[in-house]
Amino acid sequence: MPNDLDAIDRRILAALIADARQPVTEIARQVGLSKTPVAARIKRLEEIGLITGYRAILSPIKLGLTHVAFVEVRLSDTRESALRRFNTAVRAVPEIEECHMIAGGFDYLLKVRSHDIAEYRRVMGEKISALPFVTATSTYVAMEAVVEVGEARGFA
Repeated sequence: MPNDLDAIDRRILAALIADARQPVTEIARQVGLSKTPVAARIKRLEEIGLITGYRAILSPIKLGLTHVAFVEVRLSDTRESALRRFNTAVRAVPEIEECHMIAGGFDYLLKVRSHDIAEYRRVMGEKISALPFVTATSTYVAMEAVVEVGEARGFA
């Protein structure tokens, strides 16, 4: 995080992470300032690119997407053009919730969310295995999410 963030900025960020729809007056009450300076701080955090947007975070459990698998992917080609093709193709698979290039014994780590193991098997066989340059995969099924996106951590 940038060094020019003070404790109030961090508390504002934590409040926004917890509930970005709460009124600025409520955030101001939480951080001990009036509405105008809090609104100005939020605007500054947006302008410097620390806050990149606001969105609805849907419950995957309520949507029936209870099966989470992490997939190690090894590619047959890791030249820049091959990586670009893989990256473009992986963005088109809606079941892939996250994709990270890894420095280590494999090339990418995917987080795949589906309804159940049968659907995951279909996604693996029809979509992930068909991605450009995929030569091998290893799957790890998550038993429980301990920390997930959307939790305010380390700001207050």
